[in-house]
Amino acid sequence: MHKKLIAISKQLSPKSQQIITMMNNYISDSGLTLKGVSLANCSIHELYTALTHAIRKSIMPQWANTLNAYNKQDAKQVFYFSMEFLMGRMTGNNIANLNLNKELQEIVDFLKAVNPKLANSTDAKNELEKIEEDWGLGNGGLGRLAACFLDSGATLRLPLHGMGLWYDYGIFKQEIRDGHQTEQPDVWGDNAMPWMIKNNSGAVAVKFGGHMSVEHGKCEIKGYESVAMVPFIAPVIGYSSDGKPNINKLTLWKVNPQSGAINFPAINSGDYHGAYRNVINPDHAVLNSVLYPNDNHTPGKVLRLMQEFSLVSAGLQSIVSDYLKSGKDISQFGETVGLQINDTHAALLVPELMRILIDEHNLSWQDAWEITQKTIAYTNHTVLGEALEKWDAGLLRNLLPRQYNIIEELNLNFCNQIRKQFPVDENKVRGMSIIQDGQVKMAHLAIVGGHSINGVAALHTEILKNDVLHDFFVMFPDKFHNVTNGITQRRWMAQANPELASLITSLIGDGWITNLSELKKLEQYANDPAVLKNLIGIKTANKKALADYIYTTNTTKDGKGKIVGRTQVDPNSIFDVQAKRLHEYKRQLMSALHILMLYNKLKANPSMDFTPRTFMFAAKSAPGYHTAKNVIKFINMLADLINNDPQVKGRIKVVFLENYNVSLAEKLIPAADLSEQISTAGLEASGTGNMKFSLNGALTIGTMDGANVEMARDIGEENMFIFGLTTPEVKKAKSEGYNPWSVYSSNSEVRQLVDQMKNGQIGKNNDEKRVAAELINGVMNNDHYLVLRDLPAYAEAQSKVAETYKDQMEWARLALINIARMSYFSSDRSIQEYANDIWEIKPVTPQ
Repeated sequence: MHKKLIAISKQLSPKSQQIITMMNNYISDSGLTLKGVSLANCSIHELYTALTHAIRKSIMPQWANTLNAYNKQDAKQVFYFSMEFLMGRMTGNNIANLNLNKELQEIVDFLKAVNPKLANSTDAKNELEKIEEDWGLGNGGLGRLAACFLDSGATLRLPLHGMGLWYDYGIFKQEIRDGHQTEQPDVWGDNAMPWMIKNNSGAVAVKFGGHMSVEHGKCEIKGYESVAMVPFIAPVIGYSSDGKPNINKLTLWKVNPQSGAINFPAINSGDYHGAYRNVINPDHAVLNSVLYPNDNHTPGKVLRLMQEFSLVSAGLQSIVSDYLKSGKDISQFGETVGLQINDTHAALLVPELMRILIDEHNLSWQDAWEITQKTIAYTNHTVLGEALEKWDAGLLRNLLPRQYNIIEELNLNFCNQIRKQFPVDENKVRGMSIIQDGQVKMAHLAIVGGHSINGVAALHTEILKNDVLHDFFVMFPDKFHNVTNGITQRRWMAQANPELASLITSLIGDGWITNLSELKKLEQYANDPAVLKNLIGIKTANKKALADYIYTTNTTKDGKGKIVGRTQVDPNSIFDVQAKRLHEYKRQLMSALHILMLYNKLKANPSMDFTPRTFMFAAKSAPGYHTAKNVIKFINMLADLINNDPQVKGRIKVVFLENYNVSLAEKLIPAADLSEQISTAGLEASGTGNMKFSLNGALTIGTMDGANVEMARDIGEENMFIFGLTTPEVKKAKSEGYNPWSVYSSNSEVRQLVDQMKNGQIGKNNDEKRVAAELINGVMNNDHYLVLRDLPAYAEAQSKVAETYKDQMEWARLALINIARMSYFSSDRSIQEYANDIWEIKPVTPQ
């Protein structure tokens, strides 16, 4: 067999031979050879591990070259602090960015020829790649944006690194049982380890509690508890056609590895000791338990704050340490280091950097303050008041006494600055104060403590300037910027939709992979029948693949998790998709009410002309978000009702895709015909799912909210299905006392569905009737997100969707126009704007 391996491997390209050799070396070095294991007989899991270790080893020289180039050129480096990095699976992305897809296919063919476990596989490449779980480091758009930004930074050869936390169990693995969301542990990390390098020498101590002691004018903390945090470092590989990319770093901080099983329900209830009963040192291990622990109880709030500070303190200590090792003076820290706060979770960078500069390096308050402001920038991601973090002042004081002391001093200085600029206006002082009514406002801290705040879409930034943060804008107009979000086309087309990518490359070349403005050239084919038919064929194939996945994988389960059904969907129907975090302002409920409307119409007139439609939802609700969980149950109630009604004859199908993550998105987005972007105008900061769907040829039904506004500007409203109140109209409706009962009175279809839900006609048992009644009563009592107000306009827009879809060539023409006009929405453009306007960093090319 060994001679056969050598003979076959000689037929491979030099790069493939190198990787095969490294795979053999890994098997030998790991001791598997002593057990009689080789590439010819090892398991698929062992093949995956050997492959990823081989690729990682092959990039080490280029990784070192990149980091050495940054240091030799004294380049300013930026560290992107984020609680979320929704990376998905790394192996396929890294292979694509290294331009090794052809070599991977050679290696897979070689392994199929020599290893019986792969020999009969119809998709051996996927068999290997799916060993890796999605990295459980995020929940939604915030984390996926961060991942796109890291990809773009490395591709643009910019010194941009990620700084995050390792979570043992991610946010959670969602399982739908009897229509309800249940949360299970998301054990993701084991198969990601080949890409991780544990750096024990980089461990730091993070300190909590204690009390301040001032001696000889210097402040020290005594009586504190210390937690040792260890960095795990993963390569962030930029795209390079020549195989010589920049390779940046994603550092994930982790308490010493835990052992033993976690009790996930105990985590959600706040019983952290119970959850980690079998774990060594549970007080420490719990810091890395889950992303966003349920915080509707005090233990959850404490854990969240500890997590946020662990990220800030560990990350900042390591950055300062590396900076000083280069021989630079701490007084010049802000010249070659930038710290970006992604949302308010890392706002404690402000007092922690001040503490390090003052207490550890003896800088004056004023010097430390100037460095801190020069170094830090903040991205705001929300206009929702409840999402702008506020921490209980007492909790922060007890947990982080010195940092709270610094915040108090900052706030005193800032309030005096406000009084100086706006005399005799104490209301303004109270409204802008960092500490107010026993709470520390983290957005205010980030704005005051940094040199920049940016919104993430033009509309969002204007709302920040004119409404939510207006007083700060008046006081600091030069701090405010807009950087509209973007997505990486390399992940969201080249990798997720390879057939579409191939078609586009055959028409306009492959320049779009690194320059999305090249897509504009596609528009010349908007009326080319051959191109449009190819586009339809690719979409149909993607829809068939998704339909197979739904039938085989997305099964219906009872309350105990037993499979009780499977759903067949029609690839010829409209695939109408809403995939995003479950929140009331995103209005999944409005879509569900529209489905009930359509169902009522079909029941009243079974022979009506009706364009078949498959409604798909994919979303996770926060574990403690009662209303959002009710929406998930209601959607599944509709699925049970409609999918099993013989009178409907399959013309409407409803599917809830459980455990939405990046890998599922890579199947779902290329198959979508219609993208649902229907949030209440003025509440969605940007959105990036809207961009992914449009880039893959889905048409958008949406409100003029977030980045939809800029998409409509570039794509053209006539090529989308825009409906509903605008932001000024939402504000006006609320100020005029909008009453949902007025819609009920004037619209018979709305009246019918409201009565059905209120009166127990929807639901086959008391639990389901409760869910329906709670949801509709909530809307009728306080329709804060204007669900009923926009529902008739939404239904009208959906009628236009159904009519347009009947002409498949016209639909394909609109899809092609959407793709061609997406050039602005690349994360490459976003990151270049950050680099130019906020960070002031330049590209560096390794030698």
